[in-house]
Amino acid sequence: MDKYRGAVVEDLQLSPAFALPFTERVSRAIELAYDRDFSHIPVLDKNRRPLGYVEVSKLKEMWESGQANPNDKVSQYMTKFKRTSSEPYTLITPLTPLDELEKFLGENIFALVTDSQRKFVLGVATVHDLEQFVSRRGF
Repeated sequence: MDKYRGAVVEDLQLSPAFALPFTERVSRAIELAYDRDFSHIPVLDKNRRPLGYVEVSKLKEMWESGQANPNDKVSQYMTKFKRTSSEPYTLITPLTPLDELEKFLGENIFALVTDSQRKFVLGVATVHDLEQFVSRRGF
């Protein structure tokens, strides 16, 4: 039985995506992350395609310990997305069923929700978002 009763990612009502350009400075990235209470922020190339992500707590630690310069670009500290034939990109769109999202989040910290052509990041989904959805719906 489908515990999400056919619900899809757009039913989570995620906040609009917040992402950083790969050229953003470390100091600004940390400031923006704390303003929004984000732990991971996608990093985009000049065409707004996802390149990877920064883990905010790790970036802040590196900055405080002097390993990251506040004026460095976030791209120097991001974790790159692996796109190989052995690890294909998993497409998560607003129409992806929540049970598929749950499987993906079983192996990943978060999911980038993109359009079907992967040109734009529309949102970021986490296990917490799924848990909130279930509790709101009383499933």
